[in-house]
Amino acid sequence: MSDNPAASRIQSEIDENEVVLFMKGSPMFPQCGFSAAVAHALTTMQVKFKGVDVLEDADIRQGIKEFSNWPTIPQLYVKGEFIGGCDIVREMYESGELQQTFTEKGVEHAA
Repeated sequence: MSDNPAASRIQSEIDENEVVLFMKGSPMFPQCGFSAAVAHALTTMQVKFKGVDVLEDADIRQGIKEFSNWPTIPQLYVKGEFIGGCDIVREMYESGELQQTFTEKGVEHAA
């Protein structure tokens, strides 16, 4: 994978940030409802996260799907682990499992 620039950039983002959301748009200006929902959950929990706008780079947009073997965007990574897309993150948030994941991984957040 190291000869693939998109995969290398994706891996760097995941390695360099505790919480990364590959999304359409930015955390302040999401460009789709699914990205907005995940960004809202993270913001509500006061989690510091890096948003990577897949609309800015077609290679990243396609590459993240191959990287995770997950067909949709957004995609949430916490401390290097792929958590899931919008539906999974939303369910985890509503059940309290997402907060528990952040606690277990030592990521600061509000209850």
